[in-house]
Amino acid sequence: MAEIEPSEQIRDVVGVTPASHGDARGRFVETYRRSWFPHGREMLQGNRSDKEAGAVVGLHYHLHQADYWYVTAGRARMVMVDLRLGSPTEGAVLALELGGGSERGVFVPPGVAHGFSSLTDLTLTYLVDSYYNPADELGVAFDDPVLGIDWGVSDPIVSERDRHNPPVGEILDHLRPRFGLRT
Repeated sequence: MAEIEPSEQIRDVVGVTPASHGDARGRFVETYRRSWFPHGREMLQGNRSDKEAGAVVGLHYHLHQADYWYVTAGRARMVMVDLRLGSPTEGAVLALELGGGSERGVFVPPGVAHGFSSLTDLTLTYLVDSYYNPADELGVAFDDPVLGIDWGVSDPIVSERDRHNPPVGEILDHLRPRFGLRT
């Protein structure tokens, strides 16, 4: 039976620790089940990201898309920021470790910025509830001093795109997600 863990820091973020079953041959883990997430939506696409130790990805956010993340190999520090205007947890920052033998997945609702650092070489699989839409792929500066995020890596490897994301205070109003709008 999976252990469901609603976040107290960011409303609608849900962690899950699925049951792992193993024997001399190896192990089996059911990594995702729609019924685990009361505010979740049907996932339409699965993706995989392989990163080297020291990589930092994000922070990205979507106005319409939800994600479900699960690290299958290695260790990541996942960081989330509630950008939703009117959310009871607006502005909250949550960092947690995934992988490294921990069987934990995380559901991220629309409007919550999310990113990760590779604490080791890693493989992250993630499900999304809509197909890729570049108009719904928005970002926040990974090094925004207002957020004060500790990525857990000393010399982060960051993409050009992520280097040019604006700080939270410069996000235009029409690009700020609203709490409670389900699209």
